[in-house]
Amino acid sequence: MSDCPHIAELPRPEPAPLTDTCPECQAAGSHPVHLRLCLSCGHVGCCDSSPLRHASRHHEDTGHPVMRSFEPGESWRWCFVDQRIIGTDH
Repeated sequence: MSDCPHIAELPRPEPAPLTDTCPECQAAGSHPVHLRLCLSCGHVGCCDSSPLRHASRHHEDTGHPVMRSFEPGESWRWCFVDQRIIGTDH
């Protein structure tokens, strides 16, 4: 798992989560399966296994390239642009 060029563009330290769950799911009355944190702005969205896929939608709407798992004990990251898992080291 090698780094992608988008890692260098991310803010340091990573942004604080804006919420503790997916606000779009809450508003829609849906339940997220797993949560993802946008490493550009701190938006929390639901994963692609969730019915409404808000993390992917956030990327489509904003162009923010990298998110990480927002699940306890997980630190992997995903680059939407490169379509790959990238290293967990900062």
